[in-house]
This record gives sequence, structure tokens and C-alpha cells, in this order.
Amino acid sequence: MSDDTTKRTVQDRSKINLSEDYEVRYWTEKFGCTEEELRKAVESQGSGAKNVEAFFGKER
Repeated sequence: MSDDTTKRTVQDRSKINLSEDYEVRYWTEKFGCTEEELRKAVESQGSGAKNVEAFFGKER
């Protein structure tokens, strides 16, 4: 079951959810990367946003 985007709640920005298109768009814009690069980073670093951010900080 997908998220109901009409319901507004506090989102957990400490985790990256690759299952939702709007979250993938948010994170690719935030990190300045492609979806493929984001998926590879999450695969190697886990879904923690700080870990992925550190990964891109080292790569760029």
C-alpha cells in the first residue's frame, strides 16, 4: 500500500525511502544526483540520510 500524499504528517527525513517517487525526487534534488546514483548510495550505505549525505560528500 502506498502513502496517501493528501494526508500531511511529519516526515522522517532521517531515512531515505526509495519506494515513493516523491521521496526519490526530493533526495535526488537535495544531493544533486541521479536516481541510479541515489539507489547505489543507499545500497552501499543503508537508508540513513546522514550516511548517504556523507557518501556524496566524499564522492563530489
